[in-house]
Amino acid sequence: MKKILIIILFLNTFCNHAYSIEPEIFVQSTVDRASKILAKNISKQEKINGLKIIAKETVDIKGISFYSLGSTRKLLNDSQKEVYINLFQNYFLKSFSSRLSEYTNPKIIVRSKKIINKNYTIVNSTLTGTSERPEIKIDWRVYTKNPDNPLIRDLIIEGLSLVRTQKEEFASILNSNDGDINALFKSLEDFTKN
Repeated sequence: MKKILIIILFLNTFCNHAYSIEPEIFVQSTVDRASKILAKNISKQEKINGLKIIAKETVDIKGISFYSLGSTRKLLNDSQKEVYINLFQNYFLKSFSSRLSEYTNPKIIVRSKKIINKNYTIVNSTLTGTSERPEIKIDWRVYTKNPDNPLIRDLIIEGLSLVRTQKEEFASILNSNDGDINALFKSLEDFTKN
């Protein structure tokens, strides 16, 4: 009985480590998947749809949505939170996929990683330069609390955090509308309709 217990514990430990994904491998495989879609000879809309699927699987959209809202999130009731999360997801997926679909075949190479703590790792990469654009430095903030399911929490492009920029934009909308959350809801809704 003791031997069986030891074998079960060993297998359990082995399986847990065997299936955890290293953040740099996760980022490289994610960008490779996106590159394959962008290199295909398909319509822009088909590319957008493919990119949306990848984003839903690899990005912590809910985590980003709450961070982007800042301290205002504490003032929302459950119903407002639900509305906001749905609006934000639609907004994020449209914004992300339509911007990325402009690239024909981006080549991103992962260079290194820096473990911040058990919950976060920064993965450093570069978008290879072409005749139309220079090389671009991209850092990926990867949420690693669950090593079997890492998620992207931010992209820092040439030192500029996209999530922090998003937070500032939302704060600006709220400030110019006396903190009215419905003004932000309308702004997100209008963006997804266009």
